Amino acid sequence: MISATLSLNKQKNTDLTRPSEKYESLTRMAIQALLRHRSGMAGLIIIISLAVLALLAPVIAPYDPLEMRAPDRFQPPSSTYFFGTDEFGRDIFSRILYGTRIAFSVGVISIGIATVVGVATGLVAGYAGGTFDTIIMRLFDTLLAFPVILLAIVILAMLGPGSLNAILAVAIVNIPAFARLTRANVLVEKNKEYVEATRSVGAKPPRIVFRTIFPNTVSTILVQITVALASAVLLESALSFLGLGTPLPAPSWGSMLSVGRGYLAFAPWYGIFPGLAITLMVMGFYLLGDGLRDALDPRRQKLI
Repeated sequence: MISATLSLNKQKNTDLTRPSEKYESLTRMAIQALLRHRSGMAGLIIIISLAVLALLAPVIAPYDPLEMRAPDRFQPPSSTYFFGTDEFGRDIFSRILYGTRIAFSVGVISIGIATVVGVATGLVAGYAGGTFDTIIMRLFDTLLAFPVILLAIVILAMLGPGSLNAILAVAIVNIPAFARLTRANVLVEKNKEYVEATRSVGAKPPRIVFRTIFPNTVSTILVQITVALASAVLLESALSFLGLGTPLPAPSWGSMLSVGRGYLAFAPWYGIFPGLAITLMVMGFYLLGDGLRDALDPRRQKLI
């Protein structure tokens, strides 16, 4: 009798904890799938390594990135200057390390803004529908009709060049992608049984949208964030290359690449190393996004 009672209590406790255990199990499975994904782990290692270098730049950099040494102009890579020097004798290795900070800050801040605004707009538009949805989606369709770089240039032409305006431009051109992706997920989810059940017990629309539907869109949003971060790094570099982004003498990779192209004939290291840094960061974000896509999709986990 006692054994049966204990067994019954154990079964009740298991039933009570089953939902939380289910979500923990799904999260654990996704993490394990990402750890088994070779390209995803490679991307994660690259991004973490670059983030550590950015944080420790003041400690790792052997020289001040803005310090000029006229006698050491255009020194080739050596034990003294790992990546050589530029036209003012500044250490390129130190400038690339500090440039990593600029790339991360522009990417994270701009995509953070785009994610918050785009996801919130997509959630409301997808659930509310009607006139609001039509107006918002037509506005975003108009923005998407322009090439990303052209739209960013137009925005900066109106706001003026600079780091903060570049962040705002990168954020604006990425908002439509997040909004449309989120709206598409909401349209799929809002008529499912679990949403109808939540609505039937009297839940208000804000609770349904942000507490019931939104958690089921997180996986696709996470993948979109990694892709958008890679695009943001490329876009910021392109804007700096054109003189519209982070102004000189700040060590932006795009600015270094723009100036370095004029010296490729006799100082190729000036343009090669900033280009490699951009390639490495973008590749890291794309590989991480590929790994997250597979890890968060149960149908793909068997293929990892």
